[in-house]
Amino acid sequence: MEKVYLFVFICLLFAAMAGATQFKVGGSNGWSVPAPNTVSYNQWAQANRFKIGDSLAFTYPQGNDSVLVVDRDAYNTCNTSSYIKKFADGNSVFTFDRSGPFFFISGIEDNCLKKESLVVIVLANRTSKIDSQPSSSPPSTSPIDSPDVTLPPPGELTPTLPPPGELTPPPPTTNDSVPVLPPSGEETNPNPSTAPPPSEETNTNPTTPSVAPSGGENPNSQSPPSPSGASLKIVGLVGSIGPLLGLILLVL
Repeated sequence: MEKVYLFVFICLLFAAMAGATQFKVGGSNGWSVPAPNTVSYNQWAQANRFKIGDSLAFTYPQGNDSVLVVDRDAYNTCNTSSYIKKFADGNSVFTFDRSGPFFFISGIEDNCLKKESLVVIVLANRTSKIDSQPSSSPPSTSPIDSPDVTLPPPGELTPTLPPPGELTPPPPTTNDSVPVLPPSGEETNPNPSTAPPPSEETNTNPTTPSVAPSGGENPNSQSPPSPSGASLKIVGLVGSIGPLLGLILLVL
């Protein structure tokens, strides 16, 4: 991937150089000490825009002057003994191969002190930076399409009411298990339907417990005889007639 980015950067650099501009320093006067009340070299540089691939053309008398490419400290002090690159052929061309500041001074210290110096700021090529750097932002995800909800026509939203006759609640059911209370003052009789049948009462023959004989009694004496089954049935029948008569009186 690095080779691909390098190849793209070189292609963009050549494309920029193909449309590059060459600026002549000093105009018709060339590279020399500026005359009084004239535009300085730095003012001229600020009025122009420089990009990577552009170049500066220095014209000066060969043997009488030169051009030094220096750093910031040498520029501020006009130090002609410390330089990055030197031109002395009288017709020098310097091409910008990077962005940032470039500092130029005359090879003659006295001329540098008389403002024969230049600072050029080269603008960064934003297109090459964008193409040479991989995209770090994640790909945008398309939002999930929500399913379309089809609403029924307004007429179908009206609820259908049942006929008025169907709204009548059903009559309350009578709980047979709740006994009917008689009027006050009357005797309450049990419901004959709930009374146990006579046969259930007569099935159990109560036994009379035997009493131990005392010291003066005859041990051979027997307990009195128990009532017969027929008499118990008669008693049960008479007991069931009583509640029936009470119910008839209650109805009347």
